[in-house]
Parts: sequence; structure tokens; C-alpha cells
Amino acid sequence: MQNFRNYYEILGVPKTATADEIKRSYRRLARKYHPDLNPGDKAAEERFKDIGEAYEVLSDTTKRQQYDRFGQYWKQGGFQGQGGRPPSAREQYKPDFEQGYTGDVDFSQYNDFQEFVDQLLGKFRTNERAQDTGGQSSSSSYRSTTQAPPRPTPRRDSEALLELPLERAYVGGRERIRLEDGRSLEVNMPAGVLSGQRIRLKGQGASGGDLYLKITLKPHTFFTLEGSDIRCQLPISPSESVLGVQVEVPTLSGLVKLTIPPAVKSGQQLRLSGKGFPKDGRTFGDQYVEVQIVVPKTPSKRERELYEQLLEIQSFDPRENLPKK
Repeated sequence: MQNFRNYYEILGVPKTATADEIKRSYRRLARKYHPDLNPGDKAAEERFKDIGEAYEVLSDTTKRQQYDRFGQYWKQGGFQGQGGRPPSAREQYKPDFEQGYTGDVDFSQYNDFQEFVDQLLGKFRTNERAQDTGGQSSSSSYRSTTQAPPRPTPRRDSEALLELPLERAYVGGRERIRLEDGRSLEVNMPAGVLSGQRIRLKGQGASGGDLYLKITLKPHTFFTLEGSDIRCQLPISPSESVLGVQVEVPTLSGLVKLTIPPAVKSGQQLRLSGKGFPKDGRTFGDQYVEVQIVVPKTPSKRERELYEQLLEIQSFDPRENLPKK
């Protein structure tokens, strides 16, 4: 018989711990002893397995009640096929059963310890009834009941949140994720996943169910995603806006050259065809570049002289269309 394991001690919680306290302790320890964080450390690996075993029992209300009630005999699979009788089983109940039962017990006929107790209680109650009726036992005086076989744990689907940078969602590929239960999975992400989409991982959920990864894209400092189109703002100088220039613009696929037309206005949008987000395996959205004319906050002495000269000779009035009165 396997030595008794104190699951509360393994998780470092008192016997009165709540379900939330047990979960928090498990998560903390699972992260600390996870094999990915302790490569080659066999002791950490064994500790990680013990933590998982303890959490499996203490997080399940039914299993925890049986564990608290029967201790080391809470799941006596050891009764099957061993032929012997655990000495403490009869001793534990000796004050109540001593007068009503003698003889050896074949524990291999019982599925678990609870069934053994139920059967044993039934025999003593029958004997007591027989003594009360002068040694004549009647089938109507006591009916032994047997427990129905335990129902298999139902499959349950579960969901996990996967947050991706926009660049990773754009190219797709393999992504490693770590679940709350301590497992680490590698997922082959398709290119062009969007926030709100779900990816199904067959058989990776609780009790053999499916795991659904809900995608969330992290906000980007430069790009904004609208459907399959990308939008961004491009700062240019006043001289660039007047003369028109060719500049490099970042896209999710790399830098591209964009021609700024002369006399472009601040807020005007220029389109980069096919440089947006993937629509499917072959087509892409567009990228829209909004021009923002930016003036220097601290121009050099020479720049200031040139701006002053330009102001003296400029031929247009930017306020000519304002109301006169």
C-alpha cells in the first residue's frame, strides 16, 4: 500500500483552507516547480507531480470529503488484487464490530474502502437482528444495498485567453502558451487571427474535453487595426509637405517607400495597397497613412533665419478665406 500523502502539507495550506486559497497556493507552487523553469531538475519535476496530484484531490469537493474522512484509505484501489486485509481497517472499527463478526475478509471482492465499510455494516446489522429474533434472520429485517459503480467524469470543454502582439498575429506560426493548470502547449497559429476568434485544441480541455483559445490582440504603439485594414499616422516637416518627398513608412511586413505629393495637407490619407492585415491565405487589406505636419519645437539659429526669410517673401495668405467682419 502506498504511503499516506498529506496533500494539505504538499500545497502548504491548512486543512481548513478554502477552495480559493488552495487554488492560489497551487498556482504559486506550479509556477515555481514547473519543468520548463527547472530544466534537468528531477527533484523539481517530482515536486511538480506531487503538487498536481494534491490539487486534483483537494480541488474536487467529493474527493476532498472522502480524503478528509478516510485519510489514507480514501481511494483504496489497493484493496483490489492484494488478497490481504489492511490491519487498521478492522482495528479502526473494532469497538463497534468486535462482538458481531469473526473471520477473515477477502478484500479483493470490494471496489473501494467505502464499499467494504457498507458491506461490513450490513453484516453486523443482520447479526443484531438475528439475535433479537432468537437466531432467525429474515430477509425483510435488513436488506443489503450495494453502491452503484461510480459514474465516469464527464468531458468538459474549457477556455483560455491568448494575448498576441499584432506582429505575431500577422505572420502566425508556432506559439507556446502556459495554462493555469501548469501545462505548457505549443500551438500552430494561422496568420491573420483577430480579437474574439477562438482556436479549438481537441482533447486538451478538462477531463478529455476540448480547449478553446480566445484570441486578444495587444494594442500597438503605431498601428491600429480596423477589420483587415491598418491605419497609422506619419509625421512630416513643413518643408516636406510643401515640396513633396519620398519617405520610408513602417508596415507589418517591413519598411516601404511612400511618395508624399507636394502641398499635402495635415490629416490627408495616403493608401498603401495590400499592406494591411491578412484576409485569407492569399489576400490582404490596405494600409492607410494619415499625414501629420509637425513643426520644430526648438529650431536652430540657421533654421530660424530661413523661416524668417520665408515669412518675408511668402506669396500666399493662409487666412485669406476667413470672414472679414
